[in-house]
Amino acid sequence: MNDSAPIAPGTRRRLSTVHTERQGPVLHVTLNRPETGNAVTETTLDELWSVLAWPDETVRVIVLSGAGPDFCLGGDREEFSTLLDKDPTGGGIRISGAKARRVCEAITGHHAVTIAKIQGKAIGAGLALALACDLRIGAETASFRLPELALGLPTAWGGLLPRLLHEVGAARAREIILTSRAIDAEEALSLSILQRVVPEAGLDQATTDWVKPIIRRPDAALRVTKTLMNAYTAAPRLADTSALDAELMASVLAGSHYARHRDAEGSPVRPRRHVHPDV
Repeated sequence: MNDSAPIAPGTRRRLSTVHTERQGPVLHVTLNRPETGNAVTETTLDELWSVLAWPDETVRVIVLSGAGPDFCLGGDREEFSTLLDKDPTGGGIRISGAKARRVCEAITGHHAVTIAKIQGKAIGAGLALALACDLRIGAETASFRLPELALGLPTAWGGLLPRLLHEVGAARAREIILTSRAIDAEEALSLSILQRVVPEAGLDQATTDWVKPIIRRPDAALRVTKTLMNAYTAAPRLADTSALDAELMASVLAGSHYARHRDAEGSPVRPRRHVHPDV
């Protein structure tokens, strides 16, 4: 099957980091690197884009989920180090950051209603992918965290910051980012990070209960309504500077990479884990 072709009803596509399954008008997209907590790599972003970029009008709902115990533990920090080793100026990080923004914009702007189905942890880039979706449902065990600042990184991935400010509010967003603390499912519900919380055993059924009425809505009315909502919610974000995310992330990482090389006399300290550690 052509990896960039639309996915026909009743078919599955297993890419290297993403798994898709089409059930009628519903497309299930699963981050499929459970051994790394579904850490986001450039390959993940490329494969998500290959799925999202096709304007298949027969897809009415897209459900984004993660394989294994966690939704997504963030960006693959080992890959960040590899990219910086190849280009200490941060060129690879800029390319990856541009892809992240493109994917998140594709999720938000897709004609289909997008639903994030979240279990376990959604950290950093994982939270960004979830916030890009129209609807977010989480298990009672779900938790969220933005550890970037504690790791010496800016909150600059995929347009995360303007979305967080818009959904949560500036005061609460400041506290979440500056403390880097974990947020449980009930607090996430109160902050509108989640719109519904259910027992983990009932997560699939509760997601289906959301999908059923959506796919019964008249197609044209649904598309126009989503377009209107996106337009109105974009108005308060007119000063959105997320186009600079890739440049900001690359600049900070390149600077810290240079300092690490200088301090270690040319011997870089590689991360021991694929994703954000608990700090």
